[in-house]
Amino acid sequence: MSKAEAPAAEDTDAYLRRLGERVRVLRSQRGMTRKALSLHAKVSERYLAQLEAGQGNGSIVLLRRVARAIGTPVTALVGEAPEPSIDLQLLIQHLERLPPEMLAEARKLVTERFRTPGDVTGGHRIALIGLRGGGKSTLGRMLAEALGVPFIELDREIERRSGASLSEIFDMFGQQTFRRAEREALDDVLATHPQFVMATSGSIVTDAGTLERLLSSCRTVWVRAEPSEHMQRVLQQGDMRPMAHSARAMEDLLGILESRKPLYAKADLTISTSGRTPEQTLAELLRAVTVPDNRISRRSA
Repeated sequence: MSKAEAPAAEDTDAYLRRLGERVRVLRSQRGMTRKALSLHAKVSERYLAQLEAGQGNGSIVLLRRVARAIGTPVTALVGEAPEPSIDLQLLIQHLERLPPEMLAEARKLVTERFRTPGDVTGGHRIALIGLRGGGKSTLGRMLAEALGVPFIELDREIERRSGASLSEIFDMFGQQTFRRAEREALDDVLATHPQFVMATSGSIVTDAGTLERLLSSCRTVWVRAEPSEHMQRVLQQGDMRPMAHSARAMEDLLGILESRKPLYAKADLTISTSGRTPEQTLAELLRAVTVPDNRISRRSA
């Protein structure tokens, strides 16, 4: 084994040990013998013994059977996060029983009641989210100038901190490293600037932890446009990520927008830039952000 392969192998071995321990603990908590689990999961006892010893590396289908037999989501087995506390588990179970409209209200109440020191919502700590080509950078610069606060592009902060371009970070280290760098850059901005207008990446909402940090610390604005305008602006920028080399770019864009729409919709405000000059959009946004708890009605895409 080469030196480069050794750390990866050690990481895999450590993960398999944690997975096996998790299966053993959950089985024990439920008072199940290995034989009983084998029977209900329709897997061999030998497989379970290897799995609990950290030597099993079965398919996701087999792990799904084990999880179902234990009575837990498969994510509870294969997830890399530490086992949540009992209080957190109970809270999650309670929240999962709530209908969507009550769940949204519960999140708001928890965020407001247990905001961590340094979290500031409202005021002039404004984060613009939305698909690339919506007009976040243009509108963000104008809004920051009008409010007399710094304008920050989070992507540029990531590049400054890492000393590499976004494409180099993706190519060399992958999605996981980029998301970690994005979260660290956001935390740095929040710690450094009491006021700002910030333009974020289109995909920042796909990381739940970063999205929660953004929503709890900033007044968020979904800057949206009609899909055709998104595409036209992206083409004018000469940037087709992540639709490069695709003969169905518009179809891809629509798919991305549709999948992210529920995430973008968590923003405090929503504003459309379609068919309007930047000055017209700015005037509407200024009216909204200078009135506490004001909301711009959400328009359909």
